[in-house]
Amino acid sequence: MKINLLNGKAMQTTKGWGTSACWWSQACKDSDTQDKIIDLLYGKDGLGLNIYRYNIGGGTDPENFRVPDPWRRTESMMLFDKEKEEESWDFTRDRTAVEVMKKALATGNVDTLILFANSPHYSQTSTGQASGGFLKHTCNIPKSKYKAFADYFLTVTEHFIREGLPVTYISPINEPQWKWGGNIVWQEGCHYEPEEVAEVLHIFATEIRRRNIPVRLCIPESGELLQTTPKYLYTLLADDDIMSLTDIIAYHSYHVDDSPESRYEFRDQIVRAHPQYRFDMTEWCELPCKHHTRDFKGALITARIIGQDMSICRAVSWTSWVAVNGIATKEDGYDYADSLISASADFSRWSIAERYYGFAHFSKYIPVGSTALDIGLRPTADNNDFNAFAFKRPDGKTVLVAVNEGGEMPLEIVGEYAHMQVIKSDKSEKLATVYDGEFKPQITVDRDTIITALFD
Repeated sequence: MKINLLNGKAMQTTKGWGTSACWWSQACKDSDTQDKIIDLLYGKDGLGLNIYRYNIGGGTDPENFRVPDPWRRTESMMLFDKEKEEESWDFTRDRTAVEVMKKALATGNVDTLILFANSPHYSQTSTGQASGGFLKHTCNIPKSKYKAFADYFLTVTEHFIREGLPVTYISPINEPQWKWGGNIVWQEGCHYEPEEVAEVLHIFATEIRRRNIPVRLCIPESGELLQTTPKYLYTLLADDDIMSLTDIIAYHSYHVDDSPESRYEFRDQIVRAHPQYRFDMTEWCELPCKHHTRDFKGALITARIIGQDMSICRAVSWTSWVAVNGIATKEDGYDYADSLISASADFSRWSIAERYYGFAHFSKYIPVGSTALDIGLRPTADNNDFNAFAFKRPDGKTVLVAVNEGGEMPLEIVGEYAHMQVIKSDKSEKLATVYDGEFKPQITVDRDTIITALFD
């Protein structure tokens, strides 16, 4: 296959790579373990991520909750006295998650701090729980509490800013289209219809201006590329107060892992139709998770999805869902945690998942300010075994990431370079430099292998 890097067409400029602190950061209490995980994620020798998503949790009423997993019940800095129906604040709460966040910031690599919520505070909901309504697809916050939700979220935001934390964006609503609630709940969540999202965010926009808070909106965190996404987006686009504070149209690329066509459609119908906005992919994991943490196929899929979100959807940044999730051992004895790292409940055991290395092939070698290049490859559902993605770095180097899920693939690189370096990962070795020397136009990508090649 011929890869012409000389004719690569410049597309969007990348703003970077990130992950979420949900819900692991509140459970990781050992300082040494915190340091090691933060170094793997945000350190210069790790993934070098620059985007951090901190969850402003809805809190947990110890007398009224249904979420069974302690990791997915959240702490809140706002206290609520049910008898007196009074609120008070204790900013020392959620201290472990805040400590982890500050350690990420201390690496010096984080330039984008996003505060997001899955649900309003439990005291503001109809059920008194932060895990959705008792009925599916029912908004769990009455209109009379919209302003209280904004006050809650923005008070936490102001606290962090006063503490010197560089909050850049806020994202008050997450995946509004999903049912949440119902008979079975497993995490925080709140369903909103498009008009309800707009009403809530209009109040947020009004309050951000009134309080003069230096943050922008990252919305609507749609849980899918298409289907209901246009309804939510077009409802928001009609509100100038919301959109004048909006820099990022955030979407999640779940459920279409094997459908490049869905990404083309999303690009053509939504991204290209709104060139005045940046589109960021703010959540993805393999869902459902079919590959265990020791299966290199998880790394291959992760790298393919990152590349296709950047090259087809024109994503400006790419953020994985959770950095760490609980060990999820199934009947076959393997761990099917959907995260970059998996850990026991008390973090006495934890390990790096193979998919971490799929992410590394991008984040370690493609810095903020790199330009994505269209090199003419057009994957389809029937021709998706080999993918290649190119970027031009600010230092002038060209980067090629190739993901081969099929047979051996010889490449002919068209370009005028003096030097090249090739980094390879497969099931037996990770991020191994297999060539570093004079430019050679031929590269062979073995079966089930990821390579990152740097040319200068």
